[in-house]
Amino acid sequence: MAPSYDTSMGTNVEETKTDALNTGDTKSVVSGFSQLWQKSGSCPKGTVPVRRIREIGVLKSGLVERYGRKNPSISATQQANYSKAILLTEGYSYSGVRGDIKVWNPNVEADDEYSTSQVSLKSGPYYFYESIETGWAVNPGVYGDRQTRLFVYWTADASNKTGCFDLTCPGFVQTSNEIALGSAIYPLSVPGGLPYQITMYIFKDPNTSNWWVQYGEKINIGYWPPELFSILHHGNAECAEWGGEVYSSRVGQSPHTATAMGNGQFPDFVVGNSGVIKRLRIRENSIDLKFPEWVSTYADEFNCYDAYYVADYTEDPEFYYGGPGRNPRCP
Repeated sequence: MAPSYDTSMGTNVEETKTDALNTGDTKSVVSGFSQLWQKSGSCPKGTVPVRRIREIGVLKSGLVERYGRKNPSISATQQANYSKAILLTEGYSYSGVRGDIKVWNPNVEADDEYSTSQVSLKSGPYYFYESIETGWAVNPGVYGDRQTRLFVYWTADASNKTGCFDLTCPGFVQTSNEIALGSAIYPLSVPGGLPYQITMYIFKDPNTSNWWVQYGEKINIGYWPPELFSILHHGNAECAEWGGEVYSSRVGQSPHTATAMGNGQFPDFVVGNSGVIKRLRIRENSIDLKFPEWVSTYADEFNCYDAYYVADYTEDPEFYYGGPGRNPRCP
């Protein structure tokens, strides 16, 4: 069972309501998404929705034993084939991370590539880290199509031998009968149209040490048991991140992949026509959410995918990120 305070985002009701109002023009943002699977019915109490895994999806992943898992790092200094544009905070002990993630449908060039936008908590060395993540993804290798879908991911060893997306391996325990992991998100943001976003929150229950994933303001989707991890079992995370990730064997190569991050546009803080995450929050040793005291941006390939943090002249700092991949600056 989820702890009783979870429905208020780990803080008191008054603070949650105030925080929700500090997002700017309420007409400019639409939170939430429809789940297409619910057109065929709903799950009764005591059951959970599970996305059917089709054979074509397993075949597209290349190796059956690695289906649903990210490819691992190949060295102690570089994570091969991955490109990130992120905002991160470290130096403290983090028991939660949250963000409002604008939802797009970026181009993914090849079936073995993917593009994600997420919030995450991490601990450990770069080549053998523990990580828990949630957000949206376009991932043909896992889902068999190029729709934008809700996901969770975990690993205890930088995806060498552990971890997977959603429920494709034992690990994540789903408890909600309202939200289907891997479900297509609808509607999506389009340039010049209404911006749609999802609010995702990862937090640790101090009583059980379970790491919960919450959608919106009160729906607990499920949790990762602490026994899956080592550092995250006995303590909190060393780093919290927000942003995008692209996987391709042509990251860092020429020609570079044309798989996009965000919506394929470089950070656009003027009109918001790019990937953006708002209401950036972390939780440390208390149950209160707060803005991180120190943040920095990082982009593996700033000519392909870039990151931009806006803290001035805004009531609540915002993080913009993304890019097209292959372009004249990133041939």
